[in-house]
Amino acid sequence: MFAIIGMVVVIGAILGGYLIEHGQIGVLIQPAELMIIGGAAVGTLLIANPISTVIGIYKGLLSVIKGSKYTPAFYLETLKMLSDLFMQARKQGMVKLEEDVEDPEKSQVFIKYPGFLANHHAVDFVCDTLRMAISGGVPAFDLDQMMEMDMEVHHAETLKPVSAMATVADSLPGLGIVAAVLGVVITMGALGGPPEEIGHKVAAALVGTFLGILLCYGFLGPLASNLQKMNDAEADYLRCLRQGVIAFVKGSAPVLAVEFARRSIPGELRPSFKDFEAACRGGGAAAKQP
Repeated sequence: MFAIIGMVVVIGAILGGYLIEHGQIGVLIQPAELMIIGGAAVGTLLIANPISTVIGIYKGLLSVIKGSKYTPAFYLETLKMLSDLFMQARKQGMVKLEEDVEDPEKSQVFIKYPGFLANHHAVDFVCDTLRMAISGGVPAFDLDQMMEMDMEVHHAETLKPVSAMATVADSLPGLGIVAAVLGVVITMGALGGPPEEIGHKVAAALVGTFLGILLCYGFLGPLASNLQKMNDAEADYLRCLRQGVIAFVKGSAPVLAVEFARRSIPGELRPSFKDFEAACRGGGAAAKQP
């Protein structure tokens, strides 16, 4: 939502300043220039990246528009889920968790937390680790190393769409110059014609440079930066899960293991200990309160 508001502010500020100086909006409407720049940008994106990266950019842009799901309420729900999971393992034994990790969709614990189940990577991240812990013979240190490696691989994958989008953003000023040069070529071919026509063609050529710079620094660059922050937020969430699971596997009491997870949450998103206690006493509904 804030991304859309930011775009509106960018457009409003630029057009507002342009109109204050008595500029004509019609001059800025140049479909041919936009087609050259936008089409060339999409083409370079397809040339440089596999389809999976392009799909990743599309999904990333949707998540940026929707806004981050990693809110204090979401983290509170996650802490409640870890508490329920660890308490069940402590009361009924680690072997009892095998039913939950083998089929999370039917787990009596996970099914109460649809937000967690919707994140398939986080579900695999937790369940695969617990599956190894249940099998026995795997030291907690090795499990921790595996989780760290999983996070690094996942982070590297999420960086590919960000890098691709940033590269396209950096190319837009150059593509704007290409559009401007083509406009100059067309203008040169119109020399000798009416001055109004030549002036219109020169303006159209300059609009190409304007659009390239605007799209780079006003839209795609900030979107790539926002997408990077979304990926960092997901990494913070996986770190929270990792700290809780590893602490419990090492033998910590459920409440202490969950506290390890809570302390690893970024400060601006971290639920207080009192909020966590209230969520545990009030059940899942309390955990969903903002």
